[in-house]
Amino acid sequence: MKKIVFATNNAHKLQEVRYALKGIYEIISLKEIGFTDDIPEPYETLEENALTKSKTIAEKFMINCFADDTGLEVDALNGAPGVYSARYAGKNCSFQDNVNKLLYEMQAHKNRKAKFRTVISLIINKKEYQFEGEVKGHIATDKTGTEGFGYDPVFIPNGYPISFAEMDLEEKNKISHRGLAVKKLVEFLKNTSLKEKDA
Repeated sequence: MKKIVFATNNAHKLQEVRYALKGIYEIISLKEIGFTDDIPEPYETLEENALTKSKTIAEKFMINCFADDTGLEVDALNGAPGVYSARYAGKNCSFQDNVNKLLYEMQAHKNRKAKFRTVISLIINKKEYQFEGEVKGHIATDKTGTEGFGYDPVFIPNGYPISFAEMDLEEKNKISHRGLAVKKLVEFLKNTSLKEKDA
């Protein structure tokens, strides 16, 4: 089976993507290639942050790889937390800290519309390609569910009565922002030949 590196230290993301690509590609983690550092995400767009992560690994190890950046964009908060979603409550904050801050910030707002966006930057055969996935929904008034990670307990996708955290991985992957972006990535990879020395 062909192998490709997913440039992330997030075990939850790794699990989701491995599930989506099982039987098609073997996903190699950063830990498995001996990279344990955090890659800075200094930019104001998901596209730039995803690219800087994939580019860092591709150039350092001379391998095919992809990286993603994901943001939760809430209408009432003018698109926040956006690119700062993972560190919304401050440096070294937990998922729980971020969710608690979001619920606090949303207390005074009736408009609870939000969307998740994922941008994947793939560098393959030394060329870069990007794929985007988006899912719209709203922010719940309280946390529900124990699956998933991040803002999943408070994000309810349009057309569903439950949060992402109440869905199993298969159900979530069918409709989620990351699942949709990965689907585009998969279709591209199916029609792309890897150079053996880079695989």
